[in-house]
Amino acid sequence: MRNLYAALNNTEALNNEKDHIMVTIRLQGTTRQITINAMIDSGATEDFIDKGFCSKYNIRTQAKTIREVYLADGRPSAMEPITHTAKVPMDIGSHRELAIFQVAKLPNHEVILGMPWLKQHSPRIDWCQGKITFESERCTTWCLKESPTVYAIPENVAREENLKVEFGVGQIKKDQRVKVKKLDLQAKIPTRGSAQAAAHDLYANESKTIPAQGQEVVRTGISITPPRGTYGRIAPRNSMVVKLRIALNAGVIDSDYTGEIKVVLANMGNQDYQVKKGDRIAQLITETIVESDCYEVQMLKETNRGQQGFGSTGTSKAQICEISARAFGRLYRRPDTTTGILKYSKKEGRINLESVNISTELAIKSGKYEKQRQLEEMVPPEYHEYLDVFEEREKLSYHLTDRGWTWKSNSKKERDFRSKRYMHSPRTN
Repeated sequence: MRNLYAALNNTEALNNEKDHIMVTIRLQGTTRQITINAMIDSGATEDFIDKGFCSKYNIRTQAKTIREVYLADGRPSAMEPITHTAKVPMDIGSHRELAIFQVAKLPNHEVILGMPWLKQHSPRIDWCQGKITFESERCTTWCLKESPTVYAIPENVAREENLKVEFGVGQIKKDQRVKVKKLDLQAKIPTRGSAQAAAHDLYANESKTIPAQGQEVVRTGISITPPRGTYGRIAPRNSMVVKLRIALNAGVIDSDYTGEIKVVLANMGNQDYQVKKGDRIAQLITETIVESDCYEVQMLKETNRGQQGFGSTGTSKAQICEISARAFGRLYRRPDTTTGILKYSKKEGRINLESVNISTELAIKSGKYEKQRQLEEMVPPEYHEYLDVFEEREKLSYHLTDRGWTWKSNSKKERDFRSKRYMHSPRTN
């Protein structure tokens, strides 16, 4: 069986004002009533309600035989096949009925009242004036409570109001109040310190001493039920933390917990703290819950951070070595050293203070010496334990003679001026 949705393109684009008007309706979901603007369309051969709209507002649907949706010219519609129907109590003014909709994916509307609805109620519609009158025998007998006439609203106004509904603006205001039950007649109801305060102050319902460097549980004498979709969080009072060093531990109140609220006060100071009955000891904040479920997977998405845990962000792994004032003074007074610098050792993972010969450093950077050659490559292995005594300017060639290892300068001027030899013989074990 084909479901012909005539002139869908014109209807969805609201280009043809002669066969449709917009009217305000009220639908009763499972948890609340939703006000929305529906389109009465004489070109639609079925009554439709949007699939996403049903899901968002908990409108119950029932499975049915799958039906494809076609346009009046026989072409398939862009809507998905219809797999469910929805029976929803619907009010239009004082006209009340149990409407049956085909649940479909509507691109531009939430509810469309088509030919089935028009034939069932036979309303008299003044398309030009936007006036709808329910005067059929069925309506006057079963559907109407008061006036039989309702009026359409401008399409631009209807679309704007529907957008507000889509994004949760302008719907029935939720009760955001916290229900409080006194478990003791002398208990105090939480209060706000100012009109725009984010939290309510909680009061102690008993006197108790909080020992230094210790903690105690203080009763409040009340139980609460937070607004739907929220939970209660107990937070410390700023003045108590800063001035008295009184913090708190724990603090989550589940929405289904109806027992007494108790506050765990922790004394971080060195003196005992006395809580008196009626003192403000903490703050109650209501926060939104994201009701999510946990499920097992075999693999998680890879991230740059990976398994790096505590202290892995915003800190450096390098350790700075300690140096005494005396050692720093000796380093500074060395004649061959202009200053000291901090150098990071990747191998050791630490930062060390090292002496620097400025002329040597500048010569190396300017390319005066062969920077690419490593000192270990130039000095025989048996002398590697003495590498720290070689200066950068001595990174030149060595030659073995009958008197030991002889150093030769690459500078002719310096070679003519003097001859320098290192008479260290190879070490024997």
